[in-house]
Amino acid sequence: MAWQPNGENLKTLAQCLKNSLSAFNKAAQKQAEIMLNQAKASPDINNYLALIFSSSEPPQDFPATAADWHVVRCAAALMLKNNIKNNFNKIPEQSLALVKLAVPLGLQDKNSQIRSHAGTLATELINKGGIYGWPEFLPELLKTLTNESGQVTPEAQEGAMAAMAKICEDNAKMLEREHNGQRPINFLLPKLIQATRSTVPKVRAHALTAINVFTPRKSQAMLNSIDDLLQHLFALAEDPSIDVRKQVCRAFVNLVETRPDKLLPHIEGLAKYIIAQQKGDDEDLATEAAEFWLTVGEHDNLWRALEPYITDIIPVLLECMVYSPEDIAILGGASDDEDEEDREEDIKPQFAKKKLTRAANGNTAADMARNGNAFEKVASMEEDDDDLEDGEIDDSESEGDENPDEKWTLRKCSAAALDVFARDFGGPVFTSILPYLQSNLKHAEWSYREAAVLALGAVAEGCMDVVVPHLPELVPYLVSLLDDEEPVVRQITCWTLGRYSAWAVGLVDQAEKERYFLPMMDGILKKMLDKNKNVQEAGASAMANLEEKAGKALEPYCGPIIQQYIRCFGKYKDKNMWVLYDCVQTLAEHIGPVLARPELSNQLMPVLLDRWQKVGDESRELFPLLECLSYVAMALGDAFTPYAEPIFARCIRIIHQNLEQAMKAKTNTDLDQPDEDFLVTSLDLLSAIIQALDNDKASKLVANVQPTFFELMALCMGDQSDAVQQSAYALLGDWAKYVFEQLKPFLPSIMPVVIKRLDMDTILDEEVDNSFSVVNNACWSVGEIALQYKAGMAPFVPQLLQRCVDILSNPRVPGGVSENAAIALGRLGLDNAELVAPHLGNFAEEFLDTMDDVDPSEEKATALRGFTEMVTRNPQAMESVLLHYFSTIANYQELSLQKPVLLELHEAFQNVINVYKQIIPGFGNFLMQMEAKDLELLQRHFAL
Repeated sequence: MAWQPNGENLKTLAQCLKNSLSAFNKAAQKQAEIMLNQAKASPDINNYLALIFSSSEPPQDFPATAADWHVVRCAAALMLKNNIKNNFNKIPEQSLALVKLAVPLGLQDKNSQIRSHAGTLATELINKGGIYGWPEFLPELLKTLTNESGQVTPEAQEGAMAAMAKICEDNAKMLEREHNGQRPINFLLPKLIQATRSTVPKVRAHALTAINVFTPRKSQAMLNSIDDLLQHLFALAEDPSIDVRKQVCRAFVNLVETRPDKLLPHIEGLAKYIIAQQKGDDEDLATEAAEFWLTVGEHDNLWRALEPYITDIIPVLLECMVYSPEDIAILGGASDDEDEEDREEDIKPQFAKKKLTRAANGNTAADMARNGNAFEKVASMEEDDDDLEDGEIDDSESEGDENPDEKWTLRKCSAAALDVFARDFGGPVFTSILPYLQSNLKHAEWSYREAAVLALGAVAEGCMDVVVPHLPELVPYLVSLLDDEEPVVRQITCWTLGRYSAWAVGLVDQAEKERYFLPMMDGILKKMLDKNKNVQEAGASAMANLEEKAGKALEPYCGPIIQQYIRCFGKYKDKNMWVLYDCVQTLAEHIGPVLARPELSNQLMPVLLDRWQKVGDESRELFPLLECLSYVAMALGDAFTPYAEPIFARCIRIIHQNLEQAMKAKTNTDLDQPDEDFLVTSLDLLSAIIQALDNDKASKLVANVQPTFFELMALCMGDQSDAVQQSAYALLGDWAKYVFEQLKPFLPSIMPVVIKRLDMDTILDEEVDNSFSVVNNACWSVGEIALQYKAGMAPFVPQLLQRCVDILSNPRVPGGVSENAAIALGRLGLDNAELVAPHLGNFAEEFLDTMDDVDPSEEKATALRGFTEMVTRNPQAMESVLLHYFSTIANYQELSLQKPVLLELHEAFQNVINVYKQIIPGFGNFLMQMEAKDLELLQRHFAL
């Protein structure tokens, strides 16, 4: 029997929905929220919500104006969406069927907001149930949006197309995936291209939005349709709708990466078109257009095609780099705000920047992306907030007075494009902007001064050679601009000086250093205590940039630098504390052990420990603080001992708390998952402390926390986050290297986890890049464990051998990962050669090819010795690669024989040569097949 609503229940629910949004009667609102929570337990709740949402008129005898009823419908849609999102598997099939009937009705509604909600409901249903859980929906949607019957209203076409765009955005992979021999995208994409001919502007715009989900993806469907799509894009290039032209520009940007060959024949027309769009009045359209220059400029081949048009493009970029009148009204005359507390919403979410990647040479590579880029496009500005529905308010947005420096803008995009063009074309770009600089650097209006300084900074990397002759005049003027009355000018000047700091650092003549470098550094340091917080931040970012460029050359100035940092710790509010940590850690990274001098560390450590004690375990400020302490610990080395124990213990406590919270959140959807960076930064700091301390002290530190911590580390190794796993495997390798005896009892339970993570078959295509970082560190840790565990590795050798060979033979694996796998494989032969040698023929060629790319190091030496032990036990397996192997022996240049490792390697090489002397008739004639230079090296170092 078909479901029938109860009239009273329907009106009661409608009244609750209405009251729940009442801002005037708080008591009624609170009561309504309680009742709505209770109503969720009813098996029919979603039926009623679907009915209310899809009904254009209120129930009979329900007192509501048209506006009130619209609000009720929107509230019903939001509640229904959340129910589907959070409890889809608990919704009865009958209720889902009613919701699926309500969605098409909503898509045809006259109100655009209701249509938008219907599209969101459709997307959520498909997200949870899959495309094939509602197989009839997409075909019906296509019929509606293409007006197949000729009777569909423009509003319904628009609603259907908007829903289709949302579905494509959220389900691109599913639409491209094969199912029963078919890929939905093969049928869908031509229909979307056809829809761009619609007479309804919003249908054309939404159709292009959907298509642009797939233009960056190299699917067969896009390959088949590319020519048809380009014809439609060219036809839409002059569309009267700004929204359509924005999507046209976005399509061209995406196709730069996927089909540059198709754009190249049209590059002249495209250049003229993009210039025209960028010069228009709509800033969003102009920004989409400017992205084209940025993307083409970064393309390996296509950028050269723009050379004839550079003189036309650059003036447009310069014009767009000046703040708009609206921006000037917001920014101009900014007040001194150094004493104002930061609002919580001003402190944007930050993420741990340093992802420890263990390299084959034993070093740690860290991604240290600077926050000082004046035109940096941060992730939060690239992504739309899909969680907000029409009618919902984002509290973080202000009414039209958003700081233009806090978002991705036409100005920033144009400056980024200028930067890219400077790196592409070099000197001619500076020649093009020189007249602009000459007329604007000293302009009476601050917005033009600021734009000129921005332009000068933007070309620094690409045009340094041609700018250098002008720097003796420019740098003193820029230093003087640090005292400009406008904070925005002081701010951009800090950034630009940071970009040219490499020149000042590189000056050899002491008099020139005192004339240019010292005033530059002194000026930047002073701006770190500017009366404006944005200038403080820019000064700190510029100082971190200067530290990177200067390195150990800063050693004579460390005292004054640290004293200024200490003043900043006493002055800064929460937001700028993050970039101050960056300054400290960059200094520690580049001056290293110098920081351990008591006159420096005794000043710095008290202020860091003061923050350490003030910052709570749940504060996001822990991320940069822990990261900073990692670098400081490495710089101080054993001098970090007095601070190690409480910091070590707190890191373990943070890891324990976050793992516990994550487990609770899995079983209770009302709880939030903790931020993975609490785990990442804590694990990384533990690694740094273990490396910094004397081994005996590190061992005692670890002994105090086992076995609890090894159990926690195993959980981190299996965490769902690749970033957490990456740091956990880095720590595992460090513990094997420095405190092996404490780790050893837990290896029987840890090694199976490692082996499982090295299984290439478990890595999904869409996760491959992140997963390789984990596999890299896992391989590195296996190599470190093998070196220490010796014959204890025997039970794990067969599986590890297979995993390492799979990695070496996979062409998709990055070189650095293959190198760590090869080193791990070689080290397995040090004490377990008899287990690996029978399989030597399966991997010898790949091993030697990979090791050719590894620089001489202790890691390479031990791996080659282990490999040689295998060869000694199975020399016949090397027949096809023996000349390559002898070439490897001949070219291993670090044979000074001073280190025991190298002496052992030399002896192993000599032994294996002796083996082949015995089994190869005419050994000398065989060696004559080697290249002359290799044979000469072999004869010089070995007894043949």
